Amino acid sequence: MMPTILEIIVVVVIIIIITKSFRLQSLLLRSKQEMFGCQRFYRKRTDQLAPSEPQTFSLRAPLPPWPQGQGFALGKINLGELEAVKVSRFKFIWSSNTQDEKKGVTFYKPIGIPDGFYSLGYYCQSNDQPFRGFVLVAREIPSKSESTHISTGIASPALREPVDYTLVWSSNDGSEERLQGCGFFWLPQPPEGYKSIGYLVTCSPKKPKLDKVRCVRADLTERCENYQVILDVGTRFSEFPFQVWSTRPSHRGMLGRGVSVWTFSCNSCWVPGQELPIACLKNLDPTLHAMPNCDQIHALINHYGPTVFFHPDEIYMPSSVSWFFENGALLFRKGDSVGQSIDVDGSNLPSGGRNDGEFWIDLPSGDRKNSVKSGNLGSAKLYVHVKPALGGTFTDIAMWIFCPFNGPATLKVGVMNYSLSKIGQHVGDWEHFTLRICNFTGELWSIYFSQHSGGVWVNAYDLEYIQGNKAIVYSSKNGHATFPHPGTYMQGSGKLGLGIRNDVARSNFFVDSSTCYELVAAEYLGDGVVSEPGWLQFMRKWGPTIVYDISILPLVLRYSMANIFIKLPVELYGEEGPTGPKEKNNWVGDERG
Repeated sequence: MMPTILEIIVVVVIIIIITKSFRLQSLLLRSKQEMFGCQRFYRKRTDQLAPSEPQTFSLRAPLPPWPQGQGFALGKINLGELEAVKVSRFKFIWSSNTQDEKKGVTFYKPIGIPDGFYSLGYYCQSNDQPFRGFVLVAREIPSKSESTHISTGIASPALREPVDYTLVWSSNDGSEERLQGCGFFWLPQPPEGYKSIGYLVTCSPKKPKLDKVRCVRADLTERCENYQVILDVGTRFSEFPFQVWSTRPSHRGMLGRGVSVWTFSCNSCWVPGQELPIACLKNLDPTLHAMPNCDQIHALINHYGPTVFFHPDEIYMPSSVSWFFENGALLFRKGDSVGQSIDVDGSNLPSGGRNDGEFWIDLPSGDRKNSVKSGNLGSAKLYVHVKPALGGTFTDIAMWIFCPFNGPATLKVGVMNYSLSKIGQHVGDWEHFTLRICNFTGELWSIYFSQHSGGVWVNAYDLEYIQGNKAIVYSSKNGHATFPHPGTYMQGSGKLGLGIRNDVARSNFFVDSSTCYELVAAEYLGDGVVSEPGWLQFMRKWGPTIVYDISILPLVLRYSMANIFIKLPVELYGEEGPTGPKEKNNWVGDERG
C-alpha cells in the first residue's frame, strides 16, 4: 500500500526540522572557517628531501600467461602511424603541499624511455594514493607511404620538437630570493599543424630544452577534456588561482578512438567547455589489434570475474533470463489486455527498432507471480558485453545481471527510516558493473559500479578482493545497485539528510561471475563471432509503467512533496520497467562518471 497521509505529514515535518538544523550548522561552520582560516599552501624547498614515495600498488596475485593472440598484453600498441609504450618509471621534479604532506601533489618526469621513443608530457598524482601511474611515450612507425602537406609537398613526420615553451604558472611569488623550491609549469608551443600532448614541470625559471618532449601531428590526435581536479591552488594560497586536472578523450566509448596519454592539464583561467591547449592521441589502426580475442576474453573473466554478494535480507534475487521466460513472463502489446508467453530464448520478442511504448514484459498472473518476483539464484548468471575503451588501449568487460523484480525503497530522513510499501518497486531490473582492463599488460585497472542513474569508477587499489585478483561487488538490498564496500549509501540529498537507503552487506547469497557468465556481445570481433541471444534485441521495457498519483493530497502537502521529490531519485514517482542492456547509453558510450 502507499504511505498514509499521516506518514507523509510526519516525513514533511521532520524534513523541515532537519533543513533548519542544517542551515544553523552551516552558519557555525562558516564562522569557524573565517576564524581559523584554511590550511596554508607552501613551497617545498629543493634542498629538502622529496616527499616519501607512495607505496607502489600491485595486484594481489601474479598475472597468468594469457592465451596467444594478435597484440593483447604485449607491452606496446600500434596506433597507426605511431607506436605507444607505457612507462612507469619516474624522477621526482616538484611537490605542492599543504601542511599535511599526504594531501599534496607530486609531479614526475618519465625516465627509462625505450630507444627511439619520446616523451609527450609529464605525470602527476596525489600523495595519498598508491603509486600505479604511467604515461605513454611514442615513436613513429616507418611506412612506405608517408603523409605529406599538399601545399608544400614536404613530408610531415608524426612527431616534432616544440618551437618554444610558454610559462603557464609558477608557485614563485615574484621574488628572486625565493626561487628555491618553486615549481614552474610549461606548455610546449607546437609547430604549425601539430598539437601539444602534455605539460612539463621544472624547479627553475629557465625554459626546458626543446628536445625534452615531442608534439604530435594534428591528424593523429583528438580533442581531450578536463576530468578530475588533482590540485586546486585558490587565491587564499597564491596571488593567481591555479588548477591541475586529469584528462580524458572528449569522444569516448565503443566507437571512440581517443587515447589517454595520462599526462595532466593545468591552467589558471579555464572555463568549462573551453577547448584545451593540449590533445590526446588517436588510434588509427582499424583492426584494434591490442583488443583480446575470444580465448583471451574468457581467460580474463576466469581470472578477474568478481563475486557479487546480495544483502542477507534480500528477498528479490536474480535469475537467468531463460528462467524468467520459462516461469511465465508475458509479453504485452499496447491495446491488448492478454499477454503472450515468451520463448525460452526470447526468439518471439519483437526485435530492433526503439523503445516506442508498444510492447513491454510483465510478470505472470495468479499464484506464480510472487514466486517469479523472488527470482532464482541458482540459475543466475552475468551477461557479458566486451568493448574497446580509450581507443582500444583498454578493454571494458561490462557484466549485466537480471532480477525479475526490484523491491520497494527505504526512505531515510535524518535518523528516521521509513520502509515504503510500493515506492521504488518495478518489474524487471537490469544492473551492471564494468571491469576496465589495460591492454598493454592485461592488468585490471578499475571497476565501474553502476548505481541507479549514475555510478562511480573505483581503482583496483581501492577494491576488496575475495580470492586472488577477483574483486567483490556488493548488490544493494531490493534495488540491486552495485557498490565496492559494505555499508549504507545514500541516494538523494546528503545536505538534508534525506534520501533512499542503499544497504549492502556480505551474505551466503552470491553469484561468482568468473564461472557463472555468458558472453553475449563483442562487436569488435566481427559478425558471427559471438552469437547474441534473441532477447538482447528487445529494445522495449522489461516491466510495465505505473505513475503514482498524489493529487489526493491537500495543496500545501502536494507542493511540499513536489519540492522533496526534486531531491530524490526518479524511481519515487512511480513504477517503470527498465529497458534492456542494449538500449542503455553505456552500451555504445562510456560509463557515466
